[in-house]
Amino acid sequence: MNELRELTKAEEQIMHEVWKLQKTSVHSIIEELPEPRPAYNTVSTIVRILEQKGFVGHENVGRAHLYFPLIEKDKYRKFAVNNLMDGYFSGSLSNLVSFFVDKENMKLEEVDEILKIIEEQKKQNP
Repeated sequence: MNELRELTKAEEQIMHEVWKLQKTSVHSIIEELPEPRPAYNTVSTIVRILEQKGFVGHENVGRAHLYFPLIEKDKYRKFAVNNLMDGYFSGSLSNLVSFFVDKENMKLEEVDEILKIIEEQKKQNP
């Protein structure tokens, strides 16, 4: 597969349903989407684009196609977060955390939770 590429908002929404359902048809994806639901042809086109990008594969079952993820959600999540950090925070985790503390009015409990996670990581990777 080629290097990961960023997904559009619509592609990402469909991909989340494929990750959730694991092996699914276009009809099943549509049923999971919130109202107003897009047309069958729209979702079908997006799924084919995801297949071309190497995110999903398919198998034929009779005349139908069942789609399944080829890229793990965690792998794409890591890619997307790295893009966010590189694009907006100069690749710095401290800049990212500082942004959330300053601009998003992070609650003290959330800061404490982050500090606990950091301490656990320190213990595991001295």
